[in-house]
Amino acid sequence: MSVKASPNSENGTAVITGASSGIGKVYADRLAKRGYNLLLIARRGDRLKELAQQLRNDQGISAETLVADLGNPADVKKVADTIATDSRITMLVNNAGTSKSGPSIKVPLIEVDRQLDVNARALTHLSLAVLPGFKKRDRGTIINIGSVLSFYALPFTTTYSGTKGHVMLFTFGLQQEVADTNVFVQLVLPATTATEIWDISGVALKSLDAATIMTAEDCVDAALAGLDRRETVTLPSVEDPKLWAAFDDARVKLFAASQTVADRQACLEVWIKQVTLSRWPRGIYPARVNPGGAIWLSAHAVKP
Repeated sequence: MSVKASPNSENGTAVITGASSGIGKVYADRLAKRGYNLLLIARRGDRLKELAQQLRNDQGISAETLVADLGNPADVKKVADTIATDSRITMLVNNAGTSKSGPSIKVPLIEVDRQLDVNARALTHLSLAVLPGFKKRDRGTIINIGSVLSFYALPFTTTYSGTKGHVMLFTFGLQQEVADTNVFVQLVLPATTATEIWDISGVALKSLDAATIMTAEDCVDAALAGLDRRETVTLPSVEDPKLWAAFDDARVKLFAASQTVADRQACLEVWIKQVTLSRWPRGIYPARVNPGGAIWLSAHAVKP
């Protein structure tokens, strides 16, 4: 039996992109059950209308719809303008995504651009649309749906992985920007999930190992459990939290190591001294190395 929430819920309104199916549709169901009013966004208005009516009837919440194609800049602006000025909004779930698999040279540029537009550009614009209001009110949650391909690439996911890598790093940056506020930003990194994106990508879901496929319901439930625990990063399919901790620690250490310019300069200068100068054209030899590691050449009349 479902417990009906008040349409005037103190939870406020959750905006969900890509809400007509898959992960977005499950988020709509779960957040409605938690008492959130909803603004559902997707391209397919008929599905949105049906879902909104079902959630109104079942949960007693307010569910509005906005038909928009987030691969269209004009529609992205329409959505951004709508959510930027609505003080009722307390949560944004950036779920909309698309994919086209295959070697990069065989994926049409129009499909490359669509992945960049939907997966990266729209998510960025919508996050930045709600962020000022969230910070002003010192309240709000942004959930960005990335992928395990945010930190990994396959020969047939090059552009998709690139867009999801943007989602991961953009979210890391936002998390640091709001660290001293009550605004919370969560990154969700699903693995293979049973959604319609596989039909769009050109890879049949049935061709994959069934043991590696998570349902959209399980994915969202795990993500929301992570949100309840205030996890900044949730990997729904990974049980061992030490794996992400080790990855993140290595990432931070690598960045720190990259900032030790003086030590790197000394190492490179030692390397240069070990190079046999006769390998260089007469009158030209390495003089110094800049902090980026590039060799600067200096011309001299004679070799030393």
